Amino acid sequence: MKKAENRIAVIGAGIVGVSCAIWLQRDGHDVVLIDREGPAAGTSHGNAGVLASIAVVPVNSPGMATSAPKMIFDPNSPLFLRWTYLPKMLPWLMRYLGRVNSTDATATATALTQILFDSYEQHYALAKDTGAEKWLKASDYLFIYDDRKSFNKDKFAWNLRKKMGFSWDEMESAQFDEYDPIFKGGNKFVIRLKNHGFITDPGKYVKALAEHFKHQGGEIIVANVLDVEHHRDKVSAVKTSTGEIKCTHMVLAAGIWSTDLAKKLGINPSMETERGYHIELINPSVMPKCPMMLTSGKFVATPMEGRLRCAGIVEFGGLKAPPSKAPFELLKRQIHAAIPDLTYDHVEEWMGHRPTPSDSIPLIGPVNNITGAYAAFGHQHIGLTGGPKSGRMIADMIAGRKSNINLAPYEVSRFTH
Repeated sequence: MKKAENRIAVIGAGIVGVSCAIWLQRDGHDVVLIDREGPAAGTSHGNAGVLASIAVVPVNSPGMATSAPKMIFDPNSPLFLRWTYLPKMLPWLMRYLGRVNSTDATATATALTQILFDSYEQHYALAKDTGAEKWLKASDYLFIYDDRKSFNKDKFAWNLRKKMGFSWDEMESAQFDEYDPIFKGGNKFVIRLKNHGFITDPGKYVKALAEHFKHQGGEIIVANVLDVEHHRDKVSAVKTSTGEIKCTHMVLAAGIWSTDLAKKLGINPSMETERGYHIELINPSVMPKCPMMLTSGKFVATPMEGRLRCAGIVEFGGLKAPPSKAPFELLKRQIHAAIPDLTYDHVEEWMGHRPTPSDSIPLIGPVNNITGAYAAFGHQHIGLTGGPKSGRMIADMIAGRKSNINLAPYEVSRFTH
């Protein structure tokens, strides 16, 4: 294919954008990847690292409307709010809370299952022979409860997961102590999910994928994207802070930073940033066998290269405010409560932004009325898990290949009325 005739600009170099770029490149397109900071500079670096195929139940499920207010006022809760930001997020919040019912939760879970259920296989297909596969590990994923009674309180979520086709094993304390003695002692009830996986260094993983894309002839540009030009309702160029890039197609995959550009394309995404926090314990004295969700604190502990990453705190406070101290301190207290004898060299802290649509479903597909424009953003907590599948979906759409999944839930048109 001639470059002048089939150049595609992908905006955003996190896992979703890089996945789009690689799958489009494998289809024979000339692809340019544009990011304001470069590959894996944001949430694709700072996530929990788990390929959480099971993560199909939205946060705004039944019970959330009554539990969230209590959590906001509890200093040991994983939910934080900057009160000065509340007026700005109210329109999104009202739509978000409007879906706190079993019907909408089931619809969201059905949509997410389609892009998450085979996450490890999708990552393997993306990363194979790129050099990035060395950071991809198959593993179990555990949910650790204090007891069976605590598990039963999550009955709706687990029933919905079962409805979506997921299955699991149950472990009582004695079995779990044998499985992973790091938590030996005390009462535990554990859900063991097989056929999952994790990335031992998400930042290096995404950067290696981007480097492979570059070595295969792709171009990476560090710049701010200012606008998308379209002539007679067809994409013709992308305007950046370093110049204009001619193209026939563009894919908007910039996470929460997609919002302003989306509005210029006629999309008004009801989307808010969830400020996600993690701490990394460098050279820990012990390491869990596999990634695990400690449900009492609602955070994930993931074994990574030379460090234990603990992630899961959410704060609503917009894009501009600096990180808060309280979420980091809470994570430290929680991991010490779970593993009292844990020691380490030092702690590293990080905060990033998760792009959450009011219906918790990513926008994946063509932009109405502008031929050649596509969206691939809004992946909330499941960007790493669903990135490769989302990229393949975009490549299939541009190639005109028929999909074997229902694409309707991801349509951009739901935010263009």
